[in-house]
Parts: sequence; C-alpha cells; structure tokens
Amino acid sequence: MRETTADTTRVNRSQAREGGPPQAQPRVVIVGAGFGGLEAAKALRHVPVQVTIIDRWNHHLFQPMLYQVAAAGLSIEDISAPIRRIFHRQANASVLLAEVTGVDVQGQRVLTTDQPVPYDDLILATGASSNYFGHEEWKHLAPGLKSLQEAMALRRRILGAFEAAENESDPKMRQALLTFVLVGGGSTGVELAGAIAELAHRALAHDFRRIHPASTRIILVEGEPRVIPTFPARLTRKARRKLEQLGVEVRTGVHVTDVTSEGVKIGEEFIAAKNVIWTAGVNASPAGTWLGAAVDHAGRVKVEPTLAVPGHPNVFVIGDTACVLHNGKPLPGLSPVAMQEGRYVARVIADRVDGKVSGRPFRYFDKGTLATVGRAFAVVDIGPLHFTGFLAWLTWIFVHIFYLIGFRNRLLVLIQYAWAYVTFQPGARIILPEEHTRRETDVAFVATERKEALP
Repeated sequence: MRETTADTTRVNRSQAREGGPPQAQPRVVIVGAGFGGLEAAKALRHVPVQVTIIDRWNHHLFQPMLYQVAAAGLSIEDISAPIRRIFHRQANASVLLAEVTGVDVQGQRVLTTDQPVPYDDLILATGASSNYFGHEEWKHLAPGLKSLQEAMALRRRILGAFEAAENESDPKMRQALLTFVLVGGGSTGVELAGAIAELAHRALAHDFRRIHPASTRIILVEGEPRVIPTFPARLTRKARRKLEQLGVEVRTGVHVTDVTSEGVKIGEEFIAAKNVIWTAGVNASPAGTWLGAAVDHAGRVKVEPTLAVPGHPNVFVIGDTACVLHNGKPLPGLSPVAMQEGRYVARVIADRVDGKVSGRPFRYFDKGTLATVGRAFAVVDIGPLHFTGFLAWLTWIFVHIFYLIGFRNRLLVLIQYAWAYVTFQPGARIILPEEHTRRETDVAFVATERKEALP
C-alpha cells in the first residue's frame, strides 16, 4: 500500500521521540523571519525537529523603529540583524533565502522561485503591507513604511525635499516641497510626524541659507475622531497636544479623498504637497490565497483557536497574517502579539513530537502599548498604568532597545539616542541615490555578518 504524507509525518515524529536519525526528524518550515517567525524558531531549538526559516531578505527587521531610519535618526544596521547570524549556534535551524510563491497543502510543500521545500509542520509568519483601501494608484505617490527599502526611500525623499527647496526660486513650489502630509494617525503616523517635526524645526534649523526649515508644514490626517485611537482617550489628547506643540497640524475625523503628484485632497480641501507618506492601515500577505483559506477584510487568515488553518492542523498562521479574536476583536498587528503566537505554536509542535495532544487554545497576554511623540515624550498604556512625558519616553527606550537583536545593536542605538538628545542632531543624514540605496540595503547585512563572524 502506498504510504501517505500523513503516515510519513507520524513515522518521523515517532522516530524523533525515539532518537531516530536526523533525516527522520519532523521538518518544520517557517516562512518569514519577523518577530513571530523568529520566536517560533528559537523556541524550537531544543526540540528534535529540523527547522527551516525562509525569507526573501537576509535580515530580521525591528519594525517598530523603522520610522527612525526614515527620519535620519538611525542607520539600517542599527535596527536589523542577519538571520544567519541570529541562528548560527542553533544546530537544528537552517536559513533559506528565497521568495515564496505559494503553498501546496496537499503535497505539503512550500513553493518558491527556486525549488519546493517539503514540510511536516508549516508556520506562516509573512507579515503585511500598506493598505491603500482600493486606491493602488496612490502607492507610487504616497509610499508606505513597511521595509528597509521603503524607509531608505522615505529618508531620501524627506532630506531631498529640503535640498530641492533650497534651490527653488518659486515661493509656491518651495512651500509645496516643504509640506509633508502623513495619511494615518496610528502609532507609525504619530511617531513619524513627531520625528519629521524635530528634524525640520531643530536638527536642520540652521543648516540652510535660502530656506527656513522651521517653516516646514507637517499635516497628520486621521479618519477616526482621535489619533492613536487604540490608546485611552486621555493619552491621545496629550499626544495630540504634544504634536501641536511640535508644529504638527493634526486633522482628525476626515479622510484623504485624492492623491496626485501636486498634493492631496483632505475632504474637500486641496493642499499642495510634494511629500505624501502613507501610514494608514495594512493588508495581510497573500498567505490566505496560497492556502485557499477564509480571510477577513484585511486579508488575514481566520485561524482556529490553536492558530491552525481550518482543515489543516499542521499549518499555522501567526502575526499580521492571522485574524485571531481576543475579547471579540481581532488582535492588533503588534510585535508582542506575533512573539507570543510564535512561542505558542512552537509549544504545540513540541507537544506533538512528544506524543502529547494539547487542546489548550492560544491566549494573549496584553503587556501594553507604547508610542513616542518627538524628543523626550511618549505615551504608555500598560494595564492600569497610563502615563506620558519624559518617564514614558525612558520606558519606551528601554523596551525597544531591550528587544533589539544583539548587543551590538543595543549599544549603538543607545549611543545614537544619547548623542541626538544632547546635540539635537540625528546621526544618519546621508542622501544616497536610489540605485545605491538598493545596493546598500542588499550588502549592508553581508558586511555586518562578516564583521560579526570575526573572532
């Protein structure tokens, strides 16, 4: 009788429990080396399985600080680390640099641009991209901020706007060059608006001769009645007040209705602006399409309480790609959510390898949320603790630096922040041509990996 894939999986797990040969160990494939994928792989380090991490980039990105790269505060190496370096001591983990194009759930294979990768258990942690709500034509006019490539492009656009304004003789065009519109008042929009305001009003204030960077106009647009609406109302009011003190115009309860090369239309008002940045909403990766699974309005896969795909108990979806209900509402796309989901799925797989059947559903423990607004001010919402100001900012720094990968990254970021705080000068104000930027992001981590590998 022909042996099925399911039979092979059971045999492999049985051999793994009995100390079978390495090639007989269950194959766990993790697609995506974000927070969820990384935590799942690390949690499986002592489990007798073969772990393969597949990602189209060779680095892990600390996305919560991506806006700092865009606003010239940090370099790309400060918030990233080579995936191979992270797992170089984990004997059961291997890394595959490849673009995933689909999943063959019947044949239990991940399809890539190179060759299919077989699995016994699959974890999809493929993240999300910017959601333009049906207006994909706005994408090239209003870039998002989800990757290092996008952050470097935004840095080039932001710094380049001041340089172009310095050379512009037409006052109207100069003002359009010095007008920044951020669409979306969530954490990313608030943090980036504050960072651009600090850059324009302080860091660049005395660097130009023909323009006054302090005259830069920064507009933050949020369709909800208040910015960062997931925070308590008292905190959002203080965050808005701080933004306005920094010179940011906050527009709430209105939507951007059009984006052109000349500017944006907010409600019925047209504003001439050469710099439109999209920080509103996300779309999940196409994992739901790969699996033929049910998805929500944002493309997130509707998973079981065990985070498995209905009908496929050995296929898990976590992080921004998963729709997981908590108190009747989908969990937000935050790094703590993805990390807890990654660790949970790893435990489920480890229990199966040990022959245990665990029916305990995933439960999210809310550790709170934080957002920074410019220099030395943040908002913190941790359980019963709601506070703002300098102490909140120190809390934000501690939490974010703690979660950075590697001692080198933590030390460098701490030094950068200390220097910027004392001097009001961001540390990464170099403008690179577009083709050089692509090459820079491609090779930076290779160089970093080689340097870190030296004795």
